Amino acid sequence: MAFCIKNLMPLVTCSSVDSGHMLRAAEVADKSAGYTAPHPNAGCVIARGSKVVAEGFLYGQGTRAAEIKAVEQAKELAKGSTAYVNLEPGDCHGDDSSVNALIQAGVSKVVVGLRHPLKHFRGKAIKALRDARIEVNVLGEDLQNRNIQEALRACQLVNAPLLYREACRIPFSVLKYAMTLDGKIAASTGHAAWVSSKTSRKRVFEARSRSDAIVVGGNTVRRDNPRLTTRQEGGHLPARIVMSRSLKLPEDANLWDISAGHTIVVTQHGANRTFQQRLARKGVEVVEFDMLTPKAVMEYCYDRGFLCVLWECGGSLSAPAIESAVIHKVIAFIAPKIIGGVTAPGPVGDLGMVEMTQALNLSDVSFEQIGPDMLISGYLHPIPDLMPIIPAMEASAPELMLSASDAPNIISFYKAWNAYGAFSNFSPHPIKMISKRGDYVTWKSVEHYYQAQKFEGVQDFLAQECIERIKSAESPEEAARIGRTLERQRPELVRDKWESVKIDVMYGALKCKFSMYPHLSSLLFSTAGSILVEASPHDLFWGGGQEGEGLNHLGRLLMRIRAELLEDDSGSSRINLSTRSSIV
Repeated sequence: MAFCIKNLMPLVTCSSVDSGHMLRAAEVADKSAGYTAPHPNAGCVIARGSKVVAEGFLYGQGTRAAEIKAVEQAKELAKGSTAYVNLEPGDCHGDDSSVNALIQAGVSKVVVGLRHPLKHFRGKAIKALRDARIEVNVLGEDLQNRNIQEALRACQLVNAPLLYREACRIPFSVLKYAMTLDGKIAASTGHAAWVSSKTSRKRVFEARSRSDAIVVGGNTVRRDNPRLTTRQEGGHLPARIVMSRSLKLPEDANLWDISAGHTIVVTQHGANRTFQQRLARKGVEVVEFDMLTPKAVMEYCYDRGFLCVLWECGGSLSAPAIESAVIHKVIAFIAPKIIGGVTAPGPVGDLGMVEMTQALNLSDVSFEQIGPDMLISGYLHPIPDLMPIIPAMEASAPELMLSASDAPNIISFYKAWNAYGAFSNFSPHPIKMISKRGDYVTWKSVEHYYQAQKFEGVQDFLAQECIERIKSAESPEEAARIGRTLERQRPELVRDKWESVKIDVMYGALKCKFSMYPHLSSLLFSTAGSILVEASPHDLFWGGGQEGEGLNHLGRLLMRIRAELLEDDSGSSRINLSTRSSIV
């Protein structure tokens, strides 16, 4: 590795106990795979010697941090303990809540699997912990021996999507296919159900549930009419993406049923406008590209905050995806069947290779028997090593907040990929709002409250049940999914004049949020003089859109609240100064 701190302090011997606890931290972190995007998979194990006393993991975007959960579970046993985190803490709270939880709990040592790959987080938590006189050991830096290699690899694997995303500027992409022993994904007639076993298909459903989006081509829609669901109740539902230049697609396809999940059709600019309108009426999102390529689509998915994308396409789309270097990993199910057929399709189309020496080799290949099938997986591109660009220990981490004089003219926020993720309505900040009964009700996030208000006051059992489900939803993403699903399926249950009041509803929730949390109001004040833009490329109402075509109502509301709070703060200062003068 290009960076090592062995000249700054002696290396620490890593015991099998340390390695075992870190492996467990990575295992715990993996429980949230598919739920956390665009956040990393984060786990925390608190141990006293060989005994684990507490565990916690980040469930999803906008939920409480792994370190906070573990500390609360450990209680007094956290004092003098060692905390093992697979990834350096870093969240969009807008404060140092994860680090403060460890410090206030009195842990004596923290073992970190990986430094945070995002530059505005990298090294910040480690420095803060060391400044608090807590011993911090980082795998591969402070700890370097054979015992840590397996643990370090586990930490890299559990957050491979985040490492790829940061290094390649596109989501981590996995090509999945099932083929016969003679390399066919369908018969000569195109019939493809079922190549692999039921056990293998269950594994595919699991892979879908760990992804933010699933990509197929128009041929797959026409031939197989897939649903691309996870076959599970509740939880995370990946977006379904259909790539089609011509938009010559079936009028009635399973993917047009958006009650089973959100569908995005990406196409060439100007293609089949009439069909685009029909899809829009069904609730299907259509995105046009000047040049529809796998790379362009993945760059768009990156902008949407997607972390992991699963490609379940045929050979005519998988080949250009591989050629454009957007496929990072391959998982192939090989069924013990032979079907033959000169024209029967294979999983990958023409790559222009004429000699076996040109073949692409996979690394980190693994083999696993799944029922009667064999699963072979490996990486087309190695997991990025971000270690060479981490700062030296004495270098200070980037500050989260900027002064008004240093702030850029336009500040964008969207997910946790920037320093202003706390501005999002999905951020993990509970709010207390007055109900119609006159009492205060706590909501887990602004998004929880906003989604519930769609059905407030509607005298219908389904509407009231939906409000309760939204209120108890574990994450803002789940709250949004519950609210949006009922809104699509039963639009008559949405409260009267919702379109005319929803801006006021969001304003009230945001005003409460920034009034309740001083560190958030300080963060908002630090942007004074700058234009705030919610950088969603697809939400043209709350966001700014891809090229500034959106209405940016969320950014506008934040600027309004910023002005109001600054005025209130200035008024309070004048009152205090006047009071002090009269006393003198």
